[in-house]
Amino acid sequence: MTDLKKVALVTGGGAGMGKATSLRLARDGMAVGVLDIDGDAADAVARQIVESGGKAVALKADISDRSQVETAVATLRAALGPVTVLINNAAIENFCPFPDIREDVWDRVMAVNLKGNYFLIQTVLPDMIAAGWGRVVNLSAFGAQLGAPNMALYTATKGAMISMTRSLAVELGARGITVNSVSPGFIDTPMARRAIDGDLFPVPYQDIVANYPVPRLGKPEEIAAACAFFASDDAAYVTGQVLGVNGGAAM
Repeated sequence: MTDLKKVALVTGGGAGMGKATSLRLARDGMAVGVLDIDGDAADAVARQIVESGGKAVALKADISDRSQVETAVATLRAALGPVTVLINNAAIENFCPFPDIREDVWDRVMAVNLKGNYFLIQTVLPDMIAAGWGRVVNLSAFGAQLGAPNMALYTATKGAMISMTRSLAVELGARGITVNSVSPGFIDTPMARRAIDGDLFPVPYQDIVANYPVPRLGKPEEIAAACAFFASDDAAYVTGQVLGVNGGAAM
C-alpha cells in the first residue's frame, strides 16, 4: 500500500542509480517525484511506476537553477503532497588532469553537484520540519574518500557532499530529520559506461574491479537498496553516516 505520508524526490531519477532508486522507493510504498534534466527519461520512469500500481510524477529541471528546483518541488507538492524524503543523486562527471581544468567547467560541475543539492535541501526542508520527520540521502563517491586520478573536480564536489551530510545531521537530528550519504564504488551506470567507452580510466576497468574483494561492477539496484534503507523508518537512529557500496574496495 502506498504511504502517501512519505513523498520522495529523487534527482537524476531518469537513469542509472536514480532510476533504480525511484523504482525501489515506489516498490517500498512511497510516492515518487522523478526529477531529471532529461524530461523524457523522467516521464518513462514515472510511467513505469504508475503502470506498476504506484504513484509518481515526472519533473524536469536543471538543479543548478534555484527557480527550476522550486518550480519542480511545487509541482510535486501539488500532485502528491509534502516532500519528506530527498535523494540527492543528480550529478555530472568530469575527467580531466587538474592543470587543464577550465574555470567555466569547474563552475558548472560545482553548480550541479554541490550547489544544486543545497538548493534542493533548502527547498524541501520546510516540509520535513513541519512533519517532524525527514530523510535526506546524499550520493557521494568512493573516489572522494580515496582519491582518483584526473577526477579532482568531481571528487571535490562529492567530498563536500560528505562534509555537508555530517554537518546537517548534527543540525537537523533533533527535528526528526536524518541525513546520510551513500558512497558508490564502480557502478554499472550510463555515466560509468561513457567513461569506459571513452577509455578515460588509467587502466582497463576490468583490471580495476579484479582487485576488489567482490570483483565486479556494482549494480544500480544495490545503490538503491542502500538509499531505501536510509529513507526508511528502520534507519531512524542512523544519521551522519557514509555507507560505502563498493564491493569492499576500500578495505
